[in-house]
Amino acid sequence: MTTTSNAAAEFSRRRLSPAQRIQHLLHAHPWLSPLLILVLTTIVFSALNGRYLAPNAQSLLLQQVAVVACLAIGQTLIILTAGIDLSVGSITILSMMTMASLAANSKVNGGLAILIGIAVAVGAGFLNGILVTKVNLPPFIVTLGTLSIFTAIALLYSGGASIQEDRLPDLINWTGTSIALGPFRFTVGVIMVLLLYGVVGFALTQTAWGRHVFAVGDDPESARLSGVPTKRVLLSVYSAAGLIYGLAAWIQIGRAGAASPNGIVDANLDSITAVVIGGTSLFGGRGGVIGTLLGAVIVGAFTLGLSLAGVDQQWRLLAIGVLIIVAVSLDQWIRRVKA
Repeated sequence: MTTTSNAAAEFSRRRLSPAQRIQHLLHAHPWLSPLLILVLTTIVFSALNGRYLAPNAQSLLLQQVAVVACLAIGQTLIILTAGIDLSVGSITILSMMTMASLAANSKVNGGLAILIGIAVAVGAGFLNGILVTKVNLPPFIVTLGTLSIFTAIALLYSGGASIQEDRLPDLINWTGTSIALGPFRFTVGVIMVLLLYGVVGFALTQTAWGRHVFAVGDDPESARLSGVPTKRVLLSVYSAAGLIYGLAAWIQIGRAGAASPNGIVDANLDSITAVVIGGTSLFGGRGGVIGTLLGAVIVGAFTLGLSLAGVDQQWRLLAIGVLIIVAVSLDQWIRRVKA
């Protein structure tokens, strides 16, 4: 019986057209499409300007996308469950201003200030999760509301004033420390983000929790009937996203050399853009952090490449907008794949 089934499956694969084969391949490996885009982007921009591939340019690229790439990890987790988080930036700003204000104004130890700031971010993510799972509100509405709430709390707590690095302990500024690796220069923050991608990628692909996240995003009712604690999984996802946003706040301080309420005003859209371009489906259940990392780098690559080519900022926005539409259209096509 097994031999017959295998033969039937093989016969079915042979009947697929080239377009259907590509469709099946991209459905099985969502990171392939952003990888192809990144390769083409690199070829084009390096041809337009030889400085694009210079070690200092590529080092700058990674440093510029580090914070967005970090935030996009949390956004990926939530979008995998068919949700969306519009409070990414506000949670990060609240966490950032909490740790900076405690250290600079209340003279709290740097390590303790970081932990409290991260705990605030986890609490904010947990609140989002509670409103989604217990009150049964749509994630879009919940995070749209908490976007304003967390932003207001951050501004009220900090007085809307920036805190410069010379007022902060060395530990809080540590993520901005530069490290040379051959001709390349990275910051501690960049290395932290790459390690975080490894940890979350492992959790999604090699643990029961990761399988549950995908199951909830693909079909929550079927997952519930199969014994998956869907509400508990969702709550853990929003809390984990908060933890990641707290780490991003620490990285942002090191990157910018200050804690500012206006430091990452485009964080919400940028993180969603990275996730979408990275191949994660907005409908949940398909995608992963490898594609998200590639998506974040693609956005940074367009910024750097068009800048080196002397192209106006407006064209970069146009290019990113086209990429988003193409990515969503591609996702719709891929989701129509027949097993």
